[in-house]
Amino acid sequence: MADEPLVLEPADRRVEWKTNTWSLGAADEDRGSSAAEVVAAFEWTAAAIKERILGLNFSGAATFYVWHDEQARQLRCSTGSVPPDALPFGGTYVASDDLGPIVEGFLADREPGSIAWSDLEDVQSRSEQTETESEIAPFHVWVSSVGASH
Repeated sequence: MADEPLVLEPADRRVEWKTNTWSLGAADEDRGSSAAEVVAAFEWTAAAIKERILGLNFSGAATFYVWHDEQARQLRCSTGSVPPDALPFGGTYVASDDLGPIVEGFLADREPGSIAWSDLEDVQSRSEQTETESEIAPFHVWVSSVGASH
């Protein structure tokens, strides 16, 4: 990912998202990897992307970030010309400097790509919940400032 195309275009976040976002799955044998190994790989990637951005003379804020997309059961990462508190998510997230729990949650997912019946909610009972009860809990996103401006 550190050597893949990288676009920093504050005026066109959609192009950034499409170019700079990666989805990562893991085969069963890879799920035995230690979280520390995966964390180290992402930290190395963030450092390499920071070096690339410095070489581009980009003077704005930029963030490399990683999250566990539990619905898709993937680890995802992206780079955007935004500070950590302005990532392009539609839902509420919590920026974190600890990637370990995010990776551990992903590696513990023993059935990637599927949702157990017991995890599905009845549409009728869901519609009866109050607005407060139906709010989705924020998810954790590991962030690393990789731009010139923090």
